[in-house]
Amino acid sequence: MIDSTRENVISLTEATKRLPIRRGGKRPHVSCLYRWTVSGCRGVVLESIAIGGTRCTSAEALQRFFDRLSTKSVTPVEPAPADGWAQGRPPDSPP
Repeated sequence: MIDSTRENVISLTEATKRLPIRRGGKRPHVSCLYRWTVSGCRGVVLESIAIGGTRCTSAEALQRFFDRLSTKSVTPVEPAPADGWAQGRPPDSPP
């Protein structure tokens, strides 16, 4: 949760300016950050607060958000079971 007395609170528009440039030489759009605050990304939601009519986050909340996303992406994934189709042939055919 964002503590506005201890964290550097910034608008979502300002937050986009702190993110790295992505494909096409552009930064993520403010609507992308809004989506992260509402529905999240891969199950992780960006913390935000409403100040007046402006949705805000903090530099620290952005760091926590990216840390959580990075931790989730490092989690090992169970490999899918190998069946015949994975090897380019029907499962019932002999090897």
